[in-house]
Amino acid sequence: MSELEKIDDYRWRVPKSGQMLVEGIIYGNGKIIEQIKSERVIEQVRNVACLPGIVRASLAMPDAHWGYGFPIGGVAAMDEDGGVVSPGGVGYDINCGCRLLATAIDANDLKGRVAALTSTIFQRIPSGVGSRGDVHLSGAQLKRLLKSGARWAVESGFGVESDLEHTEDGGTLPVGDVYALSDRALKRGTDQIGTLGSGNHFVELQVIDKVFDEEAAQAYGLYEGQLTVMIHSGSRGLGYQVCDDSLKSMAREAVRARIELPDRQLACAPIDSKAATDYFSAMNAAANFAWCNRQVMMHRVREALEDYFRASSASLRLRLVYDVCHNIAKREEHLVEGRLRRLVVHRKGATRAFGAGRKEVPSRYRQVGQPVLIPGDMGRASYVLAANARAMEETFGSTCHGAGRVMSRKAALKLKSGAKVREELEKRGISVQCAGLKTLSEEMPEAYKDVTDVVDSVHGAGIARRVVRMRPLGVIKG
Repeated sequence: MSELEKIDDYRWRVPKSGQMLVEGIIYGNGKIIEQIKSERVIEQVRNVACLPGIVRASLAMPDAHWGYGFPIGGVAAMDEDGGVVSPGGVGYDINCGCRLLATAIDANDLKGRVAALTSTIFQRIPSGVGSRGDVHLSGAQLKRLLKSGARWAVESGFGVESDLEHTEDGGTLPVGDVYALSDRALKRGTDQIGTLGSGNHFVELQVIDKVFDEEAAQAYGLYEGQLTVMIHSGSRGLGYQVCDDSLKSMAREAVRARIELPDRQLACAPIDSKAATDYFSAMNAAANFAWCNRQVMMHRVREALEDYFRASSASLRLRLVYDVCHNIAKREEHLVEGRLRRLVVHRKGATRAFGAGRKEVPSRYRQVGQPVLIPGDMGRASYVLAANARAMEETFGSTCHGAGRVMSRKAALKLKSGAKVREELEKRGISVQCAGLKTLSEEMPEAYKDVTDVVDSVHGAGIARRVVRMRPLGVIKG
């Protein structure tokens, strides 16, 4: 704890020292900070604070844990004038994100039927390592998709226009040149649209069991007892390949630009360089792929619900509440020391959280702030938060993104078998479908922080506030 200075019950300072250009700030209550101490998060916060052009502070959210370059849960904003962009500040799963589908279905009406409904959805969504979907794309189709993102899916019959209105950035970021992607990246994306993948990705049937903020819940169309479906996935093999390819070119560019790095995993390039321009194009294309992927999966969920209940989407009132992006670097405008500045905000394992009145927030939600979706683990809870104005002042409109790991996958595999995890979840009334039992072991609830502690930390810090809590009913894992 000597490395940290306590600011208040939810904020801790990493003092500026050595090559650090700014201080570090870590968010979390006492319990969370004890967990963060056990990893190399403080070291990584210090390292990020050394990057050229960093503004205000190197930040870590309460779900932070060790990652490649940046900590997972790290946030850093770089001035466009003299700053850098770093793939280590985005990660391998570009635009790994969440979307929440609301229904008019009373969860009480599903008693005795959750397992059957979970199985129905599982049959519609390919899951697991290397899973392939039934949306087969030609090279020309894939390139159009990479430029238009979720809009490609909607225009191809996988959704409705209002889905785009309730997706961060409309489900599309600008792509200058799809040829910035390698042939291998393009090949890996050809048949993975509409697939879940593995690891911590999931589709989950949930019930809202507690409402904290009636005004925001009403604006979001959420209420106690309501059945919701959360989808968590990313850019699959295509995004992984984009990151892998970019790290090599960024490492060369950092040497050419004479950027001294405290950790070579923070390979980066000046924002105005060709290497950075190519990375932005490739990263945005991967982000668009991820939005399209989640859009198609949500369409499959809608179809499964329609078939299971023998009713239309309109009568079931199936509606996208919001889709948030976790791993990205974006050009944004933020007020810093009384001046509006153009920044590149890296959010790695962190969620955009824009407060009330911000034009990027859908009009339906603008008076209460952007919805923030915080998934937990398979056995506990997930949350919907609302972004507060304080996030705009402190964290460049950012907050946590989930529970955050406290145990490596290797350690989890030694602790408990997947079969045992399934048995324990089903005893708690949670139906499980998975492509392999190994993932259940790796993703057991004990491998994660309690998301309630994470949410309490950002709520206490005032950067986001609790709106509703959802309890898992049925889980689909890769």
